[in-house]
Parts: sequence; structure tokens; C-alpha cells
Amino acid sequence: MKKRSKEFLENLTPYQGYETLVEGNKRFINNLKTDHDHLEMINESREGQYPFAVILSCMDSRTSSELIFDQGLGDIFSIRVAGNIVNDDILASIEYAVKYVGSKVLMVLGHTECGAIKSAKQRVEDGHITALLSRIQPAISKALLKAETNHLFDDNVAYANVENSLEEIITRSEIIRQLFEKGDIGIVGGVYSIDNGQVDFFKNLTKRKKEAPKVLLQNTNR
Repeated sequence: MKKRSKEFLENLTPYQGYETLVEGNKRFINNLKTDHDHLEMINESREGQYPFAVILSCMDSRTSSELIFDQGLGDIFSIRVAGNIVNDDILASIEYAVKYVGSKVLMVLGHTECGAIKSAKQRVEDGHITALLSRIQPAISKALLKAETNHLFDDNVAYANVENSLEEIITRSEIIRQLFEKGDIGIVGGVYSIDNGQVDFFKNLTKRKKEAPKVLLQNTNR
């Protein structure tokens, strides 16, 4: 069964999709990246695309999801915006991926040393940047409640910001929430380390429990 095919995607479980991301990041940090045949990928995806995951991440030039998870052309939908914040256009893009294409995993990926977070902390105001950075302020407030403003504070904000984006997606999108509750998609968060290339995955959210979303938005190592 070809990886980039409708049949492959229909038979893939959300957990298998999640594991594909985990294993891809392991290859990336161990420099065991797949030798992708880009011409073959172009030919395979010529008549359609069947990405198994949709990833919302920051626009930072060091955080390409395709590289971080060792994926090729046609494997993932990559949505990138400064600070991996959520708005109506991003929600619509995610809804298209999971409902109309059938992507099995929705991930929000933050990262350490995020410039948008640093700018938000400094309350930078300039042009359209002002409104975008205001979306990160709630994560700063959340991080302040959990830790002192030490050298790790910006990274604590990165975790809180991913949690907020996940909560906003689940709360605002009925389409995504219903697919999640039925177990048709998995939702997971993670933070990428600029220092070593490793993704710290939050707990896999393949099936939503009946407890409050806060329970589901914890990561495994913090």
C-alpha cells in the first residue's frame, strides 16, 4: 500500500499517525533521515494529496515541520504563523485538513527561543504585529502563575502558548471537536528544542475523555 494514497490514509489510525511523527523526530535528531526521492513524491502526489497530519507551528526559519519529523512532499499539511497562534483562517484550514482530506493527526508545535514570545513579553507594538503579539499575552500570564521569571521563562511561555492554542481549537471548532470526541482524529501538542532538535510531545490525545480539557493538555515530561 502506497504511503501517499487514499487507501493508506483511510486505514491509518490516529495513534499510528502520532507514532509516525515521534519516529520521524527520532530519525531527525539521530541524523538518520530518510533519503526522500522528491521526483517520486511529485509523481505520487500529482493526482491528489493525502497528508496524514496537519501541523500548526511557528514561522521561525529553524522550525520546518517537514524536516523536524522527517517527512516528504505530500505527507503533512504545514500551517505556519508567528507564535503558532489561532485565528479564523487557521481554524478553517485545519477543518479542511481533518474533515475533507482526512488527516488523522492535528498537532500544535511550539518551540524554544521563540522570537514572537520574546517580543510579546517586551510588549512590542508596531503595525499588524501588535494584534498578533496580543494573542500570546494569555500564555505569558499563565506562565507567570507557574514559575519565576528566570532564564527558562520564555520556554515556559512556549508550553503555555501551545496549551492555549489547543484549547482554543477544541473550544471554537465544532467540526474538530466532534471528530476528536469520536476518535477519528488525534490531537497533540509539542515543543521543539532549538538546542537539540528534539520535540517534547504532550500526552497523545487520540481520544478525548470526559474530564475538562486541562487534563488532556499536559505534556509527558513536565
